[in-house]
Amino acid sequence: MKGMDHMHFEELLRKKKYEDIWEEYCGFLDLSIQEYMHIQYRLLEEQMLNWLVSPLGQSIMQGKNLKNIQDFRYLVPLTTYEDYADILLNRKEEDLPGKPVTWIETTWEAGRHPVKCAPYTQEMLQVFKNNMMACLILAGSETRNDVVLRPHDKALYGVASLPYATGLLPVLVEEELTLDILPPVEQAEKLGFKERNVLGFKMGAKQGIDIFFALSSVAYYVSMAFSSLQSQTSSSSSHSSGKIKPKMAYRLLKGSYQAKKENRSMLPKDVFHMKCFLCAGTDSQMYKPVLEKLWGKRPHEIFAGTEPTCIASENWSRNGMYFFPDACFYEFMPIEEAKHFSKDHTYQPRTYLMDEVIPHEEYELVVTVFKGGAFARYMTKDRYRCIATHDSEDHIQLPRFTYVDRSLDIIDIAGFTRISEKTIEDVIKMSKLDIIEWVALKEYDDFRPYMHLIIEMSESSICQDAVLKKILKEHLQIYFTYFDSDYEDLQTMLGIDPLKITVVRCHTFHLYHQLHNEKLPKMNPSKHHIQDLLALSQAKRGEASCMWFSFRESLCFSTPFCFWH
Repeated sequence: MKGMDHMHFEELLRKKKYEDIWEEYCGFLDLSIQEYMHIQYRLLEEQMLNWLVSPLGQSIMQGKNLKNIQDFRYLVPLTTYEDYADILLNRKEEDLPGKPVTWIETTWEAGRHPVKCAPYTQEMLQVFKNNMMACLILAGSETRNDVVLRPHDKALYGVASLPYATGLLPVLVEEELTLDILPPVEQAEKLGFKERNVLGFKMGAKQGIDIFFALSSVAYYVSMAFSSLQSQTSSSSSHSSGKIKPKMAYRLLKGSYQAKKENRSMLPKDVFHMKCFLCAGTDSQMYKPVLEKLWGKRPHEIFAGTEPTCIASENWSRNGMYFFPDACFYEFMPIEEAKHFSKDHTYQPRTYLMDEVIPHEEYELVVTVFKGGAFARYMTKDRYRCIATHDSEDHIQLPRFTYVDRSLDIIDIAGFTRISEKTIEDVIKMSKLDIIEWVALKEYDDFRPYMHLIIEMSESSICQDAVLKKILKEHLQIYFTYFDSDYEDLQTMLGIDPLKITVVRCHTFHLYHQLHNEKLPKMNPSKHHIQDLLALSQAKRGEASCMWFSFRESLCFSTPFCFWH
């Protein structure tokens, strides 16, 4: 796997060496778990040698000496971006374990720390390229050794350009395979995100689309706007999107006829016959079923991030992702351990390796980036659920995962905005609204995500409920937009209303604390907790008091007690 004498992808294609292509890029799926772990250990040992002697590594280790991988896992502390910020934000290349050739950026914490960046070495880019090629090959495959990519395939590219990590794909893949990017990279970089996607889709409607890669939320937005975009395309004489090809003109006419015959709007599947449909983003599991109906092809999910690089992809069955063995060393922290650690940073949580994960368990991913990467035992704040430890049907001996969401202390909406407890506290403080208690959780309207903010106002601020909620929402929207420019994009670009507000009665939170002898977590409390809180708010004053006294009585007489029944 990736160890043979390198031959250019297009040369292998020309010679029809499909099995060689598969072995070089997708061969990791044929590894046993023992072979997989051998690669993990070997690459971690190589990374440790460089990381430990670097000023960055020494600043985190604080004089501790490591002898082996077991020492690494137990003596290197779990890290967050704050541990690296001074060196990375100032781009102190001399302090790093490997020489960077480029820096990749992403959003950190809106309003407080707008940007974080990560260094990429030449070796990291090589691994990134190989793994992205694997993603493309697998996205088009239906079985093993199935390679459908060809030079000059038309690729609609619906993700952010450089300096974001997704911007690496067209640049790196070009070294292996010539793709016709819609719109071309040079043109795309001069356009805003929305304008780039609209133009790309118009070009695709005229030239065809073989490959579509986008955030799931963006893919849905573009799909739903398809009818209006294609009507613009049919009537447009704009030279920016090119002339319409006869084949596409025929498909558009045929698709329009079929849609009218079935008394519905025309859908992308009526026009496009794609080879590869790749999606990414925190809410992909919610969007994938509806995207499959719209395009007639199930999206192929991958995962890539600024810090961990490109790390996971589904296979031809598209029922869960497998982690690439050569990108990072993976540790899996059970969610209960992560919760304990979030409350007490002196606690040392247990982590498990790829050969130790348990089916149906949920984990927070911890990574050490290989090939001169900066991050060691880095908490990605991404949650995964292990589906199975092997797949008998596809003859794969590796664990398979589904992406769940960001960690519970973050609300990520459609891959665009990341809202933390501190962000909400700052927004409330700046708004000067008399909010005395609040909790926030991520919920879905069908499959579209939003933030549900449940608040309690002071008695002096209470007015008619409908008026109060409208005022609060308008007020808070202004400050969320001020703190986080990506927040506004959810409305203007994707048509998502990211905020729902519920106002509970005065003293509801206090009564909840008395009943349960604990405070609710501010971010993403459980659905049962929210159900109890809202039931208290909806109960009449007398009923709420009875609940409290019944609860006390049940404790005094040690009788079984069911809160709502």
